[in-house]
Amino acid sequence: MTLQGQAFDGRRSLPWLVFLHGFSGDSREWQPVGASLEAFPRLYLDLPGHGGSAALRVNTFSQVSELLRATLSSYNILKYWLVGYSLGGRVAMYHACQQPDGLCGLVVEGGYPGLSDDAARAQRLAGDQQWATRFRQQPLADVFNDWYRQPVFASLNETQRAQLIALRSQNNGPALAAMLEATSLGHQPDLRAALHAVPFPVHYLYGEFDSKFQALATQVTCRCHAIPAAGHNAHRENPAAVAFALAQILRLEIKDTL
Repeated sequence: MTLQGQAFDGRRSLPWLVFLHGFSGDSREWQPVGASLEAFPRLYLDLPGHGGSAALRVNTFSQVSELLRATLSSYNILKYWLVGYSLGGRVAMYHACQQPDGLCGLVVEGGYPGLSDDAARAQRLAGDQQWATRFRQQPLADVFNDWYRQPVFASLNETQRAQLIALRSQNNGPALAAMLEATSLGHQPDLRAALHAVPFPVHYLYGEFDSKFQALATQVTCRCHAIPAAGHNAHRENPAAVAFALAQILRLEIKDTL
């Protein structure tokens, strides 16, 4: 099995940019940012339970990572950077910690590296199971209305919130619920130490209004980048600034080929 995705050609001498969306997003989420990096070959993927991969079910982070590996192999991608937001960032970090062949670098936006104790993991798992029950049983517009009123999304105004609710309500509720349970922070290992040990660069983007993830960013890497005029979903709230940050990162890290 492989993940559904959309691929765009670029210069063969450059590594692929592989984009992973957040919870309830899909392969379209990163495309406004990626379009400005047209020199690079780009792959935008649908994670299990989302978009064209809605029928795929997983039970563990390891299974998601294996699906990602198989998908990259199906495209014959031998060198690549992973760029992931929120859930996609957590998947990208887990995959990166396996130190797979061909991974040249990692860029995370607003992704949690993991919880450090069993009590916190149990609490998070219980919370995610409650959300999953709602995603299975209630109208998605109602669930997302509450979802986007969580503190992490406090920077959204009412117009932005309404737009996200309308967009995310096009999903399949049971499929989202299954992925939420499988990839709960309650199941994710604490990846901080492993991320400090990887042999490739790790960069972290966070919105300037997202104080929680600003603090987490410094626990992941010293290569941290604040995105102005943005909260948790920085690449949606200020895509031009995120595109500029990615271009700067890639120019720095791949300076011999740009």
